[in-house]
Amino acid sequence: MGVLHLNGENFSREVLQSTVPVLVDFWAEWCGPCRMMGPVIDDIAKELDGKIKVGKVNVDEAQDLAGQYGIMSIPSLLVFKDGEVVEQSAGAMAKETLLQNLRKYL
Repeated sequence: MGVLHLNGENFSREVLQSTVPVLVDFWAEWCGPCRMMGPVIDDIAKELDGKIKVGKVNVDEAQDLAGQYGIMSIPSLLVFKDGEVVEQSAGAMAKETLLQNLRKYL
């Protein structure tokens, strides 16, 4: 499936109504650590395809969503399950650390 581009129009359908857990990366083009996390997010989307959805929210394009979820620093990674945020972390992290955090929701 790959990484979904999330915005105000599709967020509810793709994230809040999802039957599988969803990893949402709040990021921006100008953010160095966000760009570092890009390949990690892409790898996780491929590795966990069918078990989890992965999406990205560009905070410059979807400021309403960033505000709604209290995003103060980026990258911020939120895990949603059954429409609720079950985990939140900020800053770049190793792929293995992120995978370990996600596996408990599969």
